[in-house]
Amino acid sequence: MSDFEQIATVDELPPGGRKPVVIDDTPALLLRVGDNFYAIEDVCTHDGQPLTDGPLTGCEITCPRHGARFDVRTGKPLCMPATEPVQTFEIQVRDKAVFARPRA
Repeated sequence: MSDFEQIATVDELPPGGRKPVVIDDTPALLLRVGDNFYAIEDVCTHDGQPLTDGPLTGCEITCPRHGARFDVRTGKPLCMPATEPVQTFEIQVRDKAVFARPRA
């Protein structure tokens, strides 16, 4: 399993903020929902569109191209046209730094 790598600091993302990052060579999107941080692969499983600019409502991100929605906590698709989940990453916050690694 990959080690955790630092991808941001807590101060970089206000609640509702986002930051494109790379985790273990995978383009990802770090999101802050309240005081919680989540990271998902930055690609819609329906057609490969980046989720970077998709609206974030609570813990749901919407693909800006066709409207597929995903739960950022689990990667689970919440509506058509997506049927496959997006990859999620394990997050740790230590000393005001945000670390991530692929899930086992």
